[in-house]
Amino acid sequence: MSETSAGTTDVLVAGAGPVGLTAAAELRRRGVRCRLVDRLPARLPYAKAVGIQPRTLEIWDRMGFVHDALDLAVPLRGQLTYVDGAEQPRLDLVLPPEVPYGFAALPQYETERLLEAFLNRFGTGIERSTELVSFTQDADGVTCLLRTPAGEEEVRTRFLVGCDGAHSTVRKGLGLGFEGGAFPEEYMLADVEVAWDLPHGYGLRAMRRDERGDVADVLVSIPLPGAGRYRMSMKVPPELSAADAAAGAGGGGIAHGLAGEGARAPRLEHIQAVLDRLSPWPTTAGAMRWSSVFRISHRLVDRYGEGRVFVAGDAAHIHPPTGAQGMNTGIQDAWNLAWKLALAVGDAAGPGLLASYDAERRPVGEEVVGRTVRHAAQGVQADPSDPRTTLLREAQLLVGYRGSPLVDGPGADGAPGPLPGDRAPDCGGLRGAITAYPLRLFDLLRGREHLLLLYGPGPAADGFGELASAVREGSPDGALTACAVLPEAQDADGADGAAGAPLPVYRDARGEFALMYGVREATAFLIRPDGYLAARLSPPAVAELRGCLAKVFAS
Repeated sequence: MSETSAGTTDVLVAGAGPVGLTAAAELRRRGVRCRLVDRLPARLPYAKAVGIQPRTLEIWDRMGFVHDALDLAVPLRGQLTYVDGAEQPRLDLVLPPEVPYGFAALPQYETERLLEAFLNRFGTGIERSTELVSFTQDADGVTCLLRTPAGEEEVRTRFLVGCDGAHSTVRKGLGLGFEGGAFPEEYMLADVEVAWDLPHGYGLRAMRRDERGDVADVLVSIPLPGAGRYRMSMKVPPELSAADAAAGAGGGGIAHGLAGEGARAPRLEHIQAVLDRLSPWPTTAGAMRWSSVFRISHRLVDRYGEGRVFVAGDAAHIHPPTGAQGMNTGIQDAWNLAWKLALAVGDAAGPGLLASYDAERRPVGEEVVGRTVRHAAQGVQADPSDPRTTLLREAQLLVGYRGSPLVDGPGADGAPGPLPGDRAPDCGGLRGAITAYPLRLFDLLRGREHLLLLYGPGPAADGFGELASAVREGSPDGALTACAVLPEAQDADGADGAAGAPLPVYRDARGEFALMYGVREATAFLIRPDGYLAARLSPPAVAELRGCLAKVFAS
């Protein structure tokens, strides 16, 4: 007999994978009451999603635990490719020097463990063996029914976030469309150790084509932490093929993810047979930690939420794992949504703030689904963009929100550097009045909400303190901070004028900020909590900056 009790919270997050953990951690970091539930009794010990993109590492830097991840991850330096036994040009994952982090690999269970430990710092844990069964929403909140080890529980929450995967209860409960299709091929994954001549930090893609030029056989190996350890994927042999396409990841009519219970798992000899056919070097696989068969679909919801209920990650978009885009895209979904929900919970959100989640993230999901489907068929190297652009896009450093309802116009016409809606790039060489070491711009952004950054050569800097104070009027407490960046050769009067006001001042000692942001004259940059530019105004103007903030904050 079930037991029913009533509880309340600000936000209920369903699903405790990397996406749900990110959402919950960001909400708790901002002081929002939040519960995180997951139907599984324990974390799965599988190296499913392993690629960590540079943009995700930037997010973890902003959250405050990136060094924990860097201590455990292995660098991804590139990929060797072989087609029909012939070596192809090597892909080296080299990013511009101003990008603070490279590509990395970390088993998904380690990513989840790190995020859970970070969440625990705020006094919140995962409620295991607890499943969202159903929900109804009204104008004031959402009533959710949970199935827990102690029975059924009714929870009243102001908002519900579904991070519950490809077979999402939240998505189905909202009645969201999830159009797309499934690839006919089946694949197998394995976490194994091999001894071969692959350079440290490099992955391998080896394939053979049939007479029509289609990929008939493929082996993809991604390095993992540990000597000779790789996550390998390859086509399934006929004896392991699932009879029912819906068997993948628990059924539900969507063939996506790992095979469900009762499916035949690949054995070491299945992996070895593929290595014997495709490995460029003789090698023997051993120490297999786990293996599974999986299917791939490509689908996208028709909207990322409705009313007080939202979806993120695989609940919103599924696609081929090519380029390690899925988990990283989902983490950015949660990153985008969490700061907006925090303002809404505090009754400080403007009327269109939550609607901007769909406006900003759904186009990103659409692009990722389309690109990964193309790359799955043709390979990343076949991308029509130039190699530098392709690499930055795979690193998710080109994700942007130009045209968002929160962004203040196009910025200065023809101006170099980032425009409103673009990611705010990092730079080094900033010098504070007290610190004896150079700072990065990301050091100034870490832990902040909106930041008004004023750049000013010459006498224009004299009024920065007064301008910042005027812009801050009417903003919620703690929601907007400000600082000034001045050229190293700034005249004394300009420096004294800015420094004498209640405004932190940093020197652009190496000129990197001016170069990266393309500025020579007084300019205001409004940087959002998620690290994107909301406005770029030259010269700075109080009315325009307040107008941009009015799109975010309640009046």
